[in-house]
Amino acid sequence: MTLDEILEEIKKANTIVLLTHETPDGDAIGSSLGLKFALEKLGKNADLIMTSYAKAFEFLPGINEIKTESDIKEYDLAISLDCATFKRLDNREYFENAKKTIVIDHHGSNNMYGDINYVNPVAPACSEILLSILSYYEIEVDVKIGTCLMTGIITDTGGLQYPATTADTFEYAAELLRKGVDIADICKRTLQTKTKANFELQKRVMDRMELLEDSKVAFSYINQKDLDEVKAEEGDHEGLVNIGRSIEGVEVSIFIRQKDNENSYKVSLRSGSYVNVSDICLMFGGGGHPRAAGALVQGNVEQVKEKLLKEVRKYLK
Repeated sequence: MTLDEILEEIKKANTIVLLTHETPDGDAIGSSLGLKFALEKLGKNADLIMTSYAKAFEFLPGINEIKTESDIKEYDLAISLDCATFKRLDNREYFENAKKTIVIDHHGSNNMYGDINYVNPVAPACSEILLSILSYYEIEVDVKIGTCLMTGIITDTGGLQYPATTADTFEYAAELLRKGVDIADICKRTLQTKTKANFELQKRVMDRMELLEDSKVAFSYINQKDLDEVKAEEGDHEGLVNIGRSIEGVEVSIFIRQKDNENSYKVSLRSGSYVNVSDICLMFGGGGHPRAAGALVQGNVEQVKEKLLKEVRKYLK
């Protein structure tokens, strides 16, 4: 069984590195830190490498143990978490150079780029997959691990609100609550507290919001000038795509953010009940989930907008 193979590789490895996708969200950070602490219970010290992360997650235990680089160039084992494709993997040279690679993920668009792949697209968060894995391994989930993994679940389910949330999700949440994990505090820190930069960006996104295709599509954007003016930091753009999705009658929310000063935009798509935005993003080399996906599209604002609308129209009823 795949889980037995994964445990065998972990036990064999002397050096382990944990990696996740670029611009990591709560599930990426939470699942990575949760696994790092779980590996310690097996007597393994793993390096967790991220280029950067949002300050909203500075409350997480072990956040200061994250490294931006490592002196080890060839790890015995590299584990990728919450990342659908090798192309999106941050610090992927460590994964490429590792003797053995493992992918743990919940994206249906995952292209199985590891030597061992454990992908469950039904799970609403990679952190929930880890809870099932740790249960199988009979590794106790303490408050420290639970806080990290619950953060991943909370952020990827919008506070247990998104359609991908399952009965299992609520059962895991109840179990972690009984262990002492402060779910209310996690919700407040990750979903309800906004930075000043995020607040300023929200105003610009709302001012530019367009309702298209008989108000079934919401579109807005921010550019590099906006990000510079509000002094945006890592993560300050999070949640902006949901502004459009919250409007009555909107099925697809399109939010695009300029990549540095380049002629390209990072695209975030969210849908309400029937459009599979992952399929749309796959057309542009991206991917994700049926109701939440992303891609990188070349062009200026109007060009990117038209490219996306052309594909979205094919899915609207």
